[in-house]
Amino acid sequence: MKALHIITPVKNSIDTALDTIDAVLASNITIPFRYTVYNDYSTSENTAILEQKCKDSGGFQLVNISELTSNPSPNYDMVLRMAQKEALAAEAGLLIIESDVNFAPDAIQLLLDQANNLPLCGMAAAVTVNENGIINYPYEYAASYGKRIVDCSRVFSFCFTLLTCDLLKAIDFNKFDRSHTYFDAVLTKLSLKHGFKNYLFNTLPVLHKPHSSRPWRKIKEANILRYYYLKLTGRLHLMKA
Repeated sequence: MKALHIITPVKNSIDTALDTIDAVLASNITIPFRYTVYNDYSTSENTAILEQKCKDSGGFQLVNISELTSNPSPNYDMVLRMAQKEALAAEAGLLIIESDVNFAPDAIQLLLDQANNLPLCGMAAAVTVNENGIINYPYEYAASYGKRIVDCSRVFSFCFTLLTCDLLKAIDFNKFDRSHTYFDAVLTKLSLKHGFKNYLFNTLPVLHKPHSSRPWRKIKEANILRYYYLKLTGRLHLMKA
């Protein structure tokens, strides 16, 4: 891996998004990297804030999805396809950091250093915790794993997840089923199917504030039956972000 591309998809939730951006820009990364924020139809007010942040910091590229497609949010498939193409061209790994995650300045480099030494690494993800340091959504299942790096077959989230260059070369994101909205589970399974190992870093907690960018997360945790009812009836997208 000669370089690293970092992406953050953003849909409103501007306060946590700005915190995430600041955390990336404050990180101590020893290899060349590029940071891109994909603004997926945030409000005009929040888009203006992101554009000003980009102008003031100069540390990241802002892509307004509304300038590329009329397809309504979410456009995660488009973001992943664009990011894969650019990362492969640069022989870079791809680190996805979602806009409700915060972390220490050394977190990215620690993930990179250790992932580079893990056999057949396809995905490497930091475990998420709440403000009290307790493992939270979507990694509650890892609470019993102990403080170690786990070769894991469970579904990963894109909260703070590295996709290695080898994985990007092996899987064509253009072939994803676009009837899906998000691709965390899809890519987790494809990674394992292609013979890679996915590693969950219970040694590297990052702060996750779920529900801030996607209101459906709160419903999913509080009432799983209502969540699937809304999903099956196509009503999740009607919720305000």
